This record gives sequence, C-alpha cells and structure tokens, in this order.
Amino acid sequence: MNIFRILGDVSHLLAIIILLLKIVKSKSCAGISGKSQILFALVFTTRYLDLFTNFISAYNTVMKVIFLICAYVTVYMIYVKFRKTFDSENDSFRLEFLLVPVTGLSFLENHSFTPLEILWTFSIYLESVAILPQLFMISKTGEAETITTHYLFFLGLYRALYIANWVWRYHTENFYDQIAVVSGVVQTIFYCDFFYLYVTKVLKGKKLSLPMPV
Repeated sequence: MNIFRILGDVSHLLAIIILLLKIVKSKSCAGISGKSQILFALVFTTRYLDLFTNFISAYNTVMKVIFLICAYVTVYMIYVKFRKTFDSENDSFRLEFLLVPVTGLSFLENHSFTPLEILWTFSIYLESVAILPQLFMISKTGEAETITTHYLFFLGLYRALYIANWVWRYHTENFYDQIAVVSGVVQTIFYCDFFYLYVTKVLKGKKLSLPMPV
C-alpha cells in the first residue's frame, strides 16, 4: 500500500466525517442531497460484499466497515432523524437516469461475468456519477454552505489521490485496472469546476455561489 492510497482513504473518511458533523452540530441536513447519499450507500454495499468472502488485511476490513456504517448513518440522519430539514424539493435529480445505464454497463463491461464481479463493477461505475445529484442540487439552489463545500472538496481530493495511486501502482507493480481508472477520471472531471470555485472563492472566505439554471 502506498502513500497515495492511504491519503486517499483519509481524505474520503474526512469528507464523510465533515458531512456527519455538519448534520449533527446544526441538527439539519439542509443543502445535502439525500439521493447522492443513497447512491454512496449503494456503492459501498455492492463493493464490500467481499467482506464475507475475502480477507485482505485488518486495515482493509476496518475501513470498509467504517465506510458502510457512516454511509447508512448519513442516510438515516437525512431521511429519519432530521427529515423535516431535508430539502426534497431541490433534491430532485432522477436517479433512474444514473442507475439504469450504470446497471447495463456493469453487465456489458466487467472483468468476469460473476455476481460479485458484476456488483463490484456496478459500484465503480456508480461511484463515478453518485455526486451528480449533489452538484445538481447546488446548481438548482445557486449556492452551498461553506461546510458542504469542504465535504465536496475532500471527496474530490480522495478521487484525485486515487488516480495518483493508480499511476504509482502502474509504474511500481505494472498493475492497471481500466474500469477503475476510467471511472475515476470521469468522476474527477465532474469536480473540476468545483475545485476552481473552491480555490478562488471558498478559500478566500467567500461563499460559493453558482448561476441559477434558466
């Protein structure tokens, strides 16, 4: 395991912790897309089914369990505990627009046609687009709270670090996973505009705002 993988995991975990602390401290899930969180919970569920079949390391197992727990706690916070603060009107992205093509693609392009492998491939493809409901919600409302932008930044940083991890593994291990790499690049592209706004506005103390859709 290299430093990029570890930093990527830390960044990912930090993003989730920031989101949970935001919800708990403010007792509100305003500005958070519940649909994106459902997709992330589905990503972790379908990816980590190997918890029951394949032990890699204690670190790997612990991180998987933490991500699963955090994902479902977040969904619970949004749809149960603080559901009155949930902005369902603006969280209106049609999930079938993502789930249908991702499901089809996971059956067409995978490493082997077995249930676990197809579900793992599904999780990789789905993760690359799972943030779209959140970005759509921000574009619809026209702005995002600073704490939400921090969450998005570290989530995007996690994916960027994983790209560095894949480059490192290719040069040191001659290992290359086309499905993971292409999906990760696609996901990172979705964050590019956000990264620019984060650096030019949020880090300078300004509130992130986007033009309202016509």
